[in-house]
Amino acid sequence: MQLTPLIAIHMAAALAAVVIGPVALWARRGHAHQVAGSQRPRLHRAAGYAWVTLMLVTAISAIFISDPVMPNIAGFSAIHLLIPVVLGMLFLAFRFLLRGNIRGHRLTMVLLYIGGCIGAGAFALMPERFLGQLVWNQWLGVIPTHHASQPTVPPATEHLALQRQPR
Repeated sequence: MQLTPLIAIHMAAALAAVVIGPVALWARRGHAHQVAGSQRPRLHRAAGYAWVTLMLVTAISAIFISDPVMPNIAGFSAIHLLIPVVLGMLFLAFRFLLRGNIRGHRLTMVLLYIGGCIGAGAFALMPERFLGQLVWNQWLGVIPTHHASQPTVPPATEHLALQRQPR
């Protein structure tokens, strides 16, 4: 799998959503219980609309990304199950907001951030996934790449493996 423009758009939107999400969540709540005027509704609304837009871009772009290496059905793997979850929760959050159910809106958005950004991000950064290989192997060099065609032999038993070769 290569870093195509579609994957780059998906990654950029997802990373921006991870960064902007807490701003939207923090701006509305602030320290309203302690200090008067600490809520920032304009910042909350601007960051919230930006975050929702980024989540929509992330979810819609994910529809067109497939990994033939991962187990999948018609090109869709397990992580693609997040697409309808994200779209459904965004719809539900705005429905709560339009009906005046601020508590439901807040809970839905917090859960969406935790599941859609933090949970999916952790899954995407697993070493066997494309983004995990990109970050952990290519950028940081922390986890070496193991190819299926090359057997991995622990260093302590390497000399034994050499001795067992037929003559």
